Amino acid sequence: MRVIIQRVNHSQVTVDGEIIGKIGRGLNLLVGIAETDTEIELNWMARKCLELRLFPDPETNTGKWEKSVQEIGGELLVVSQFTLYGDCRKGRRPYFDRSAPPEKAEKLYELFVEKLRLSGLNVKTGKFGALMQVFIENDGPVTLTLEKEANP
Repeated sequence: MRVIIQRVNHSQVTVDGEIIGKIGRGLNLLVGIAETDTEIELNWMARKCLELRLFPDPETNTGKWEKSVQEIGGELLVVSQFTLYGDCRKGRRPYFDRSAPPEKAEKLYELFVEKLRLSGLNVKTGKFGALMQVFIENDGPVTLTLEKEANP
């Protein structure tokens, strides 16, 4: 499983010109599911996304990242993105052999979103499989890649 995690001031996703998900301060999560992923990887990734300290504490004003999205009561925008498993090492066209098939990926993506919602935070999503436009105002900019490979 791969997630591109971005600290944002606000973010939104549109489909056919209609806003279907919109958040203020928090995290934008672009989510790729591998064909080998299971609930084990989802659990680890959900916990990591919720607990990573990516926000400064306004009370201490040190600029250090001391607070998680949970601790600041932030919001999450979760967007499926199978292209995170695009392999561009050969040729001129990406290969997506490691991406989960759509049926499996959608089930695991929805389960991941459910796990994030258990935090009580406001969680918005894109539309699985749709052509989406994602508007991100990255704060910092802070962008990290999280990865959890399935253990054979």
